[in-house]
Formats: sequence, C-alpha cells, structure tokens
Amino acid sequence: MKLDILVLAVHPDDAELGCAGTILKHVALGHKVGILDFTKGDLGTRGTPELRIEEATNAAKTLGLAYRANLGFRDGFFKNDEEHQLAIIQKIRLLKPEIVICNAIKDRHPDHGRSHNLAVEACFYSGLRKIETFEENGSSQEAWRPKQVFHYIQDQYIEPDFIIDISEHWTQKMEAIMAFGSQFYDPRSAEPSSYISSMDFMAFVEGRAKEMGHKIGVSYGEGFTSHRKIGVRNLFDVQ
Repeated sequence: MKLDILVLAVHPDDAELGCAGTILKHVALGHKVGILDFTKGDLGTRGTPELRIEEATNAAKTLGLAYRANLGFRDGFFKNDEEHQLAIIQKIRLLKPEIVICNAIKDRHPDHGRSHNLAVEACFYSGLRKIETFEENGSSQEAWRPKQVFHYIQDQYIEPDFIIDISEHWTQKMEAIMAFGSQFYDPRSAEPSSYISSMDFMAFVEGRAKEMGHKIGVSYGEGFTSHRKIGVRNLFDVQ
C-alpha cells in the first residue's frame, strides 16, 4: 500500500481533534490517507487501552481511512531514540507517504511536543539509505522521505503557517471526534473528570475551528505549521 498522506499521532484521538477535517477533505478528493498512532493512550484518565483501540477503529471508518495502526509505544514514557525512530521509519518506508502530518511543535501535554521531535527526525532518517529496516517477510526496505512534514495545532494556540478550509466537513469531523466518547463529557460517566471531559471542551474545539476559519474568511478551518518555507508555483494558487 502507498499512502498520499500519513498522519502521525502520539495518542488515539490526537489526529481527530487536530486534523480530522483535513483528512476528510483529502479523502473526498480521492487521496489515500492513513493514521499511525504511537501509543494506546494508556495513561488517559478515562477508558482503557483496549477501549481506545476500539474507538480508533470506529473513528477510522468515519474518516474513510485507507490504513490505521498502533505502534504500542509506552504512553508518557516513550523516547526519541533509535528504537522508536526505527519503528516509525519502518512504517514510513512501508507506506511511502508524500506528506506527513504530526503532532504540534509544543503543547500543554508534554507527549505532543516530544512526539513532534520524534516524528520529524524519523521522517528525515527514513530517507537515509544506510539505515536498514525490513519488511515483515524479512526483505530490506528502500529509503523513503516524505516531501513535506506539517504539524497540526492542538491545545495551545500557535500562529498557523497555513489554514485548510474544513467547513463542509465539520459535522463529520465532530462525528470522528465523538467516536472517542469515553474521553469526553458524559453526565452518566462514573469515571474521574479530566481536562477534556469538561462541558466546555467541545465548545473550545469548535471555537478554535471557527477562529481558524475566520482568518481565511470561511466557517471552519484547521491550522498547520511547517518547519520549511512553503513554495508557491503560481500566485493564483494562493486563496
């Protein structure tokens, strides 16, 4: 399988909250999109790792993903080291995405910024042919480096380098997010309260999307940052 876009997410639900609208938009355009979750969200206040995998599977159906997998890294304690980088490199070389989208460059949750650094380095090293990785059948993989690496914006506000109009996909984005129902506000839940289970959190999610949309004159948007300057071939391609 070859993907057009691979979204890297340290926790199941990061991709949905950060860029589900962009995923839906590109799937609707005929692109193959996948998500690679790093952990099972083991340290989440609510739910269990097993439930999180079930929720991720349901969200994948709503998003129309061509691929979703989980690397099983240790939530909260994964490292940016050779072992973790090689696990990601193996998937990048397997899926050969043209574009990778990963966690925010910094955020309230320490895992997000750490995941960003891990992802950026893995994407670069994936292009070095002298780093060896192997397919499941034991055959050697060829080097592959994505053409672009972008970062979605999560809890903390970061000024975006560009914004995607997701207005027509807003309702489906919320459906994908709510596939992780155990995480969010439910007056019937007996589990402890958390930052994202408050009544106000979904209002914040919508407010952020409206704020991003307002910047480009649409109803809802998702913002992204880029380490590299973005080249434009034609001024009329800029909206």
